[in-house]
Amino acid sequence: MAAGPEPANGAVSNHRRRRFDVRVVAHRRRSPFRLRDWRMSTKLATVLVVPSMAFLLLAGVQTSDLVGRTTALNDFSRQVGIGRQVTAAVHQLQQERDRSAGELSELRRGGDRAAATANLKPLQTATDRAVAELSRAAEPLADADASWRVAFSEALEAYDQVIDIRPAIPPAVLSNETILSNYHRAVNALLDLLAEPTPGQGRPALNDAVLRYVQMARVKELSSRVRAQLYAAGRAGAYGTEDRVILSDLRGQQLTALSAFRVAATSDQVRRYDETSVSPTFLVATQLEERSLPAGNASPEVLPSEQWWAASQQRQELLRQLEAGVLDDAVRQADDASSEQLRTTLLVAGGVVAVLLVALLISLLVGRSVARSMRLLRSQALRIAQVELPDALDRLKTVTGGVPGIEVAPAVVRSLDEIGELAEAFVAVHRSAVTVAVEQALMRRNVNAMFVNLARRSQVLVERQLELLDDLEREESDPDQLENLFKLDHLAARMRRNDESLLVLAGTDSTRRWNRPVGLGAVLLAAAAEIEQYQRVRIDAVADVYVVGHAVGELVHMLAELLENATAFSRPDTTVVVTARVDAATALVEIADRGLGMSPTALAEANAVLASPPAADVATVERMGHFVVSHLAARLGVRVRLDDHQGGLVARLALPAALLAPAGAVQADLPAPARMLATGAARGVVRQPSAVAEAHVTGPGIAARDLPVAGRPPAAAVPRQTRPVPLRAEDVLTPAGRDDGGGWWSRQGPGPSAPIVPASGMPPAVPVTAGTNERGLPVRVPMAQLSAVTRSAQPTAPPTRTDPDPEAVGGMLSRLYSGVRRAEAEDTTEIPVPPSGGHDEGGRRQ
Repeated sequence: MAAGPEPANGAVSNHRRRRFDVRVVAHRRRSPFRLRDWRMSTKLATVLVVPSMAFLLLAGVQTSDLVGRTTALNDFSRQVGIGRQVTAAVHQLQQERDRSAGELSELRRGGDRAAATANLKPLQTATDRAVAELSRAAEPLADADASWRVAFSEALEAYDQVIDIRPAIPPAVLSNETILSNYHRAVNALLDLLAEPTPGQGRPALNDAVLRYVQMARVKELSSRVRAQLYAAGRAGAYGTEDRVILSDLRGQQLTALSAFRVAATSDQVRRYDETSVSPTFLVATQLEERSLPAGNASPEVLPSEQWWAASQQRQELLRQLEAGVLDDAVRQADDASSEQLRTTLLVAGGVVAVLLVALLISLLVGRSVARSMRLLRSQALRIAQVELPDALDRLKTVTGGVPGIEVAPAVVRSLDEIGELAEAFVAVHRSAVTVAVEQALMRRNVNAMFVNLARRSQVLVERQLELLDDLEREESDPDQLENLFKLDHLAARMRRNDESLLVLAGTDSTRRWNRPVGLGAVLLAAAAEIEQYQRVRIDAVADVYVVGHAVGELVHMLAELLENATAFSRPDTTVVVTARVDAATALVEIADRGLGMSPTALAEANAVLASPPAADVATVERMGHFVVSHLAARLGVRVRLDDHQGGLVARLALPAALLAPAGAVQADLPAPARMLATGAARGVVRQPSAVAEAHVTGPGIAARDLPVAGRPPAAAVPRQTRPVPLRAEDVLTPAGRDDGGGWWSRQGPGPSAPIVPASGMPPAVPVTAGTNERGLPVRVPMAQLSAVTRSAQPTAPPTRTDPDPEAVGGMLSRLYSGVRRAEAEDTTEIPVPPSGGHDEGGRRQ
């Protein structure tokens, strides 16, 4: 139905948003690998997380090192602390070894085994108890460093060999060197375990502390071995062949160990050793030992075994006390170092955590402030772009009176930084856009006012032209001139419809009003009378429904635009079929053509325009009919849709129940005027009087006979088509002899057949309204209550009747005859009429 250039995509704009859409469609695809495409929250999180992770990494490395040092010092402190149990086990093992050396010498001289066993049993038990205590103390160190665990395992293995060698002492079946070497090996393994603790690098003081008590333990060990050699010689009564060499070697090692101790020991420890060495009990053992030294060529003296044992036992106890003191100093120093390292580690870890928390708190506060500002700015920008500005533009587009004031909300970000300045810039842009929109609304209102004024002026001229044409048509008797006058009359009626389209374009109601219900068939005939090619319109069955008066004018205008479009974009040899039926509470009107049709895209865009009327622009002027139909449909609440139909288009109109009037409220129409009948005859539809009367009785249903189609061979019974006579909408909608206070309002007023109303006539008793609005209030009809409009525009006195001049009548008949002869000579197209199946205007099947 509608052809021509298709509108560009996006020409139909609708900014109305029913809800706030926060999504923004990007102009390109976002890539997670491009830094500039990251979201602001992601960038802020990256700025906060990356330095924090780097700080955590460095702090973790530092803290891990400190924790490692703390763990090492803690293990060192426990290993040094377990030295008390190690020295106790060494002391008991030295007691058992030295006593066993004496008992072996006695047994080799034939001593009593039972007595030897009884003497050694308490010492062995004490040694086992000391080693068991050492094993219990070493259990917490099961996860210590590997070197300490290996040394501890070797010490236990050496002690197991001592346990295995004990049964060989009473029988004295093994040599003294074999038995005592197991004791020596166990003592050395324990001394090696005592020297195993290491504090790590950078701890020379702790290393010296370990060295001091280890040297002291070796001094004590060498003193114990000297005691064992002298005690064994005393029990044997003489020195062995190698005893003197062994004693000399042990005394040399003792002096070396003592010198090393003095070098490593503190001044306080040296002082304590000196005090211990000059004690009477220590001197007694020293003096006895000096007696065993060789003097010149004299043999060394064999010391009494019991006296020597008692004196050496007291000296060993003094050395044991000195050893315990030096070990206590080392344990205390190790504990202090471990505690200090633990405090340092805790302080550093706490400082790291505190700094990290403070940094994170500050970063979160700053990032939250920036993110909140950006979020508020984004929300305001989207609200302005998607809600406020489109709503303001819609309000300004749909305003009919004065331009309302548009309030621009202030910036939601009140900070004085760059984001706050950006928010102020957005508000300034919004204010500028609203100002430009207001100026455009003022300009549009002025343009609409210009349109209204021009349309009103043009309407006045057209109405005067139509009045003049009516006078000329009544006075003209020449058929050729009358035909030209009819064409001019039709062009003037189309010019009036263009003026009404300009009023719709300007958003103003039409001045033509009808204050009583009109049949839908009459409305369709009136719409067909408004177009140029009205001969091609064929009205099929029309339902018996009426249209409320206030909607007749706009409905006729809308149907005329659709019919004009259908006839303009279809082949001249085809007809446009109009049908109307009732569906539930609505009336459905279909206008079908066989024309050029439309592409699916253009059809979808056209339906979108019909569903949502656009604003007036340049495209509106190019396709004014489409624009007028969409706005009139929206104004009346009529649903209009275009669909494909058998090589053409079909326009479907759904008239709501609000536009339909009950049949009982409509009076029967009087016979149509001669102009209407002449036009019907010109279209090939002749209404018989009985049919007309039946139509008035049964209602407004109209079923026109199928119009002839150009190009078909004429049937035998088809008469020739007479000369067409133009028909106006007011001729269809205003039957002769009807004046019930309503009518098609124009500057001419009711036709001459209406009764004369006195000059002082009152307004109609029943107010003329255009229905009710959404609040239930009546809608005023402009100029409907004015007596100047309701009264007749004809003179109060009937016109004087004059008899026609015979010569003039003869001339008119001569001219009529010549016109008929010329019409017969013309090559006119005969259009056949189907013999059956048609309907007359009364609604009866022929």
